[in-house]
Amino acid sequence: MNRIHTQSDWIERARAVLPAAGFGNFDASTVIARGAGSRVWDEDGTEYVDYLIGSGPMLLGHGHPEVMEAVLEQLPKGMTFFANNAEGIKLAEAIVAAVPCAEQVRFVASGGEADMYAIRLARAFTGKPKILKFEGGYHGMSAEAQMSLAPEKRVNFPTPVPDSAGIPDGVADEILIAPFNDLEAVAGLLAEHGDVAAIIAEPLQRIIPAQPGFLQGLRALCDRHGVLLIFDEIVTGFRLAYGGAQERYCVTPDIVTLGKIIGGGFALAALGARAEIMSHFDRKAVGADRWLMQLGTLSGNPVAAAAGLKTMEVLKRPGQYERLRETGQRLMDMQASALSARSIPHRICGDATLFDVYFTDADPVDYRSARHRDPRLNQVWNETLRTHGIFKSPGKLYPSLALTEADLELTEQAVQAAADAVAQVQLELT
Repeated sequence: MNRIHTQSDWIERARAVLPAAGFGNFDASTVIARGAGSRVWDEDGTEYVDYLIGSGPMLLGHGHPEVMEAVLEQLPKGMTFFANNAEGIKLAEAIVAAVPCAEQVRFVASGGEADMYAIRLARAFTGKPKILKFEGGYHGMSAEAQMSLAPEKRVNFPTPVPDSAGIPDGVADEILIAPFNDLEAVAGLLAEHGDVAAIIAEPLQRIIPAQPGFLQGLRALCDRHGVLLIFDEIVTGFRLAYGGAQERYCVTPDIVTLGKIIGGGFALAALGARAEIMSHFDRKAVGADRWLMQLGTLSGNPVAAAAGLKTMEVLKRPGQYERLRETGQRLMDMQASALSARSIPHRICGDATLFDVYFTDADPVDYRSARHRDPRLNQVWNETLRTHGIFKSPGKLYPSLALTEADLELTEQAVQAAADAVAQVQLELT
């Protein structure tokens, strides 16, 4: 008889073959066995309401029947080709139809890869070397993106701080760092540095909303200084609205990066822009010196494209985003109500489609202000939620369209328990 492996068994096996016993993503002490709809189960059979949803892609939930049908229809036709395929072309057409700035797209396999190429594309198009990014903004794992992602020490702007070993010192010379939501700081940097190719920004930085006028101000500054504006919509694309942050906030960037939802749970991402900019991927159009070489074994994978295309088809149906926002707002309100009832200082930060709690009495507006007044409060909050069947990141909560009334009732119970636990810790700290 085959031995049944417990979660502890799998963790022990992981320690032998994986650095830090994990994939480098989520808590390595949890090994997920399966997911269905709004729920996931670990290898011990513990069931959770899933608010991690694969770090965002599973907006329709796990195993959505229409997505499964599309994938199963594609599989017998071929898993990957390293060549054009109809599903990828149809997905490109759907993205171009939905996303205001994208006249053409190029597929890659991950969001980080898309951001890397977006930065390189901006440099190729403008002929300028520097990139301005915002402290705390996440744009993947490239050397540029790892500058001031989560710096533990504060330095004066615009000096970048590398967040990873293995990055050459020279990378810092081409990166300028600004505080999010500070147009004056951006304006000063662009006035001082005439060699900036692009500003790259998350329209919703992690969960910090752009203040009124900030994104519009970035657009105006870029136009004034001949700088490209890159929106990293790996997270916000097809989440904040069908047309993403560009539709939600009515600001059109020059380049967009997309991921997560457009792959329907499979490895697929893209970058898009107007045809003039995207022509740098066409050697015949721009010549060898201005050509941006890009290829990838799984870029435009037909199975991922089929899953993403069906996911987008479902999301485009009437009422989907209204329902998602209604559910998200209900989750925000239940948490705010529970914490307020216990006089726990807090801010619910983000958008109804993506948010979390900061235990603070100040509004988070940038990386340095997005802080818990005591990290122990957040730790207890998340640990208690997990104990009561809620699966989420320590810093984000993703609502999904798969959530049911039973899920929300269970979440309400968990939130009440977590608020009680935080209130007790707050009492001990005073």
